[in-house]
Amino acid sequence: MRMKFLSLCIVALAPAAFTFAQPKLVEKVVRKNKEIVIPYEKYTLPNGLTVIVHEDHSDPIVHVDVTYHVGSAREEIGKSGFAHFFEHMMFQGSDNVADEQHFKIISEAGGTLNGTTNRDRTNYFETVPNNQLEKMLWLEADRMGFLLDAVTQQKFEVQRETVKNERGQNYDNRPYGLLGEVTSKNLYPYGHPYSWMTIGYIEDLNRSDVNDLKNFFLRWYGPNNATLTIGGDVNTKEVLTMVQKYFGSIPKGPEVMPTKLEPVKLTANRYASYVDNYARTPMMRIVYPTVPSFHADE
Repeated sequence: MRMKFLSLCIVALAPAAFTFAQPKLVEKVVRKNKEIVIPYEKYTLPNGLTVIVHEDHSDPIVHVDVTYHVGSAREEIGKSGFAHFFEHMMFQGSDNVADEQHFKIISEAGGTLNGTTNRDRTNYFETVPNNQLEKMLWLEADRMGFLLDAVTQQKFEVQRETVKNERGQNYDNRPYGLLGEVTSKNLYPYGHPYSWMTIGYIEDLNRSDVNDLKNFFLRWYGPNNATLTIGGDVNTKEVLTMVQKYFGSIPKGPEVMPTKLEPVKLTANRYASYVDNYARTPMMRIVYPTVPSFHADE
């Protein structure tokens, strides 16, 4: 009787396990005649994930990009560098991807990959042969939904040293490397999220711990704060089926409100200088406050 009861339970639950609300079409852009435009379709999943699909059958390749709408502007004072730090952690394995295997899986699939962080977003991307698309979607879904158990103290400490070395190589010990940091600190008022660099300050990185990083992930890395873009030699209907399969069950994260940034206001000219021990010749930079990126007057 017990075996029969278990079988009935499985039959009853199976349809629910594979039944999700379908992606909702929210925008469709088509090319008319010789218009210079990139056609695409935009969808949303019930968990808030935005999906953009662009078909381009000129070559048998596909590009996958997952953009999380969080960058250094979402950090707090005293916790700079977390967005970039977490970019490093996203390549260190997840629940179903072993340590150091993320790079290997994509390389063996004939692809390339990378990730970048700026003030307003962090993105992760791969370009692979189109027959490897499903594998890429599985990889991205696994680290979106099943990452934290793989974030260990040892990995945290290794990547913290890597980030600190990156700061030294690209900023502290490089000619003109601190120019952007000095400019931002003087252009924006204290506490403005653009007043520090994405790389963060060494002292903030030193006092962070692994739980700080995990909390950052839980706050900002939900599907409702992400956009999945797929472009290349693909079929949109097939893509949506795969996206639903791998991302549809990931639970929505906390609500994310748009960032409100105060515009820069200078009441007088401001001058700043610093001694650069690595530069052979002086450099002068003139910066004017202007409209935000993507503004109509940009």
